[in-house]
Amino acid sequence: MRQVLVLVDHVDGSVRKPTLELLTLARRIGEPVAVHLGPGADTAAPVLAQHGASRILVCDAPDFDDYLVVPRVDALEAAAAAVQPAAVLVSSSSEGKETAARLALRLGSGVITDAVDIETSDQGPVVVQSVFAAAFTTKSRVTRGVPVITVKPNSAPVETAPTGDVAVETLAVTFSALAHATRVVSRAARESTGRPELTESAVVVSGGRGVGSAENFALIEALADSLDAAVGASRAAVDAGWYPHTNQVGQTGKSVSPQLYIANGISGAIQHRAGMQTSKTIVVVNTDSEAPIFELADYGLVGDLFAVLPQLTEEIKSRKS
Repeated sequence: MRQVLVLVDHVDGSVRKPTLELLTLARRIGEPVAVHLGPGADTAAPVLAQHGASRILVCDAPDFDDYLVVPRVDALEAAAAAVQPAAVLVSSSSEGKETAARLALRLGSGVITDAVDIETSDQGPVVVQSVFAAAFTTKSRVTRGVPVITVKPNSAPVETAPTGDVAVETLAVTFSALAHATRVVSRAARESTGRPELTESAVVVSGGRGVGSAENFALIEALADSLDAAVGASRAAVDAGWYPHTNQVGQTGKSVSPQLYIANGISGAIQHRAGMQTSKTIVVVNTDSEAPIFELADYGLVGDLFAVLPQLTEEIKSRKS
């Protein structure tokens, strides 16, 4: 069985959920080989082995923290030369997509971004995408070189597949001159809200123009906290200054694909729909029964969010207690 490279997304060895999803998908098309770059490999190794990694290639160099993107591309190129993989899987973050594109160019291969599923075939991996604001589903495959594929978070379940003792091998990487072209000169810690990362959360509660003000987003946050969910916002709410741009869901914000998406006071403009239409279950609360967002809803409630959300939040809390 051919091997599949999976770039590990981690924080000092704490493996992030999208990587575990990638390992699940990688097992469909081959034998996963995890590529761990930076510190913390000893911490990450047992988790990666528990989720199906057959080998772990490790390179710990300061270049990965001190410089942007290109050192990771150099490392993946070295891993691809060593393994001759059937495919390379990367998480669909902004950095992940740039890494994938640069790697595909170096390998003379095709790249497919924002996959929502991967299927196996005799001709190679078949990639499923939701396109044109998720109005259509397409299936495609790379016909030249090693397929480089980025996958949206929450596109696959996390499934364990313990592999026992896994070989942890040092990956020799020669960094190119371009690797040191863009240096990180400072960092500022982002204030933690205690909520899940927006693109990784299984539940997202979003607010739009109908929320009315920044202060009223407390209703959205309270519902989100009762569900251990992330908080999202429409472009209208972000442009009005009611919520940070980092929480914007939409074509010019972040794309999410949670198990549950609750849209409150959001009309459903195409810009917003493009960022959340692949959610598994969509619940809508809006006073306008003709709002386009209802076309996507699995469950819709025509009502005032200021009356609905406090009741919903209290009901959820009472059932959890």
